[in-house]
Amino acid sequence: MTPLAGYPVNLLVAGRRCIVVGAGRIGARKIDGLLRAGARVHVVAPLLDPEVERLRDEGAITVSQRPFEPADLDGAWLATTATGDRTVDHAVYAAGQERRVWVNSADDPGNCSFTLMSVVRRGDIVVTIGTNGRSPALATWLRDHVREEMGPEYETLLEVLSEAREEMRAAGRSSETADWRKAFDSGILDLIRGGRIPEAKELLRACL
Repeated sequence: MTPLAGYPVNLLVAGRRCIVVGAGRIGARKIDGLLRAGARVHVVAPLLDPEVERLRDEGAITVSQRPFEPADLDGAWLATTATGDRTVDHAVYAAGQERRVWVNSADDPGNCSFTLMSVVRRGDIVVTIGTNGRSPALATWLRDHVREEMGPEYETLLEVLSEAREEMRAAGRSSETADWRKAFDSGILDLIRGGRIPEAKELLRACL
């Protein structure tokens, strides 16, 4: 398989119409991710997982309970398939190409115009891991490893750093020329882990 060397991006789907084709366990996971990002989700599938039925009944999504038709992508911004059927995947991909709609097909990189990364989120910190479509399992394993290593103290570190950056800008200093690496290597994270936030802030100011 040819590796899918792509251009990593963060797609802003809030308020946009996104189509999910397939409504099994994997489809339900895709739907959840899109809803968390604020998308307007429409599902096309003959059969619905109980979780998908619940979301439909609560009005969180809309559903066409039938096989996929190319016109389902009319007016869509993004589509993802989770059917396990490469014939359906290709039909969705072809319809997306015609309509300039982004398409991702689960575990079928040949029918994708974009691929998904494994993601770790800690507040506003987002770490994504990909393998150019060669091993989703490895990407998932690495994601879990990073999640274990990157505890909630990193969220606090981000708040401390953001506050310091705003102070610098307010004082007319450029945050671009500051030696942030020195600050990171100073032991600031250990102070935050120990709950010594005021000391961490003072140490950061001394480094910058």
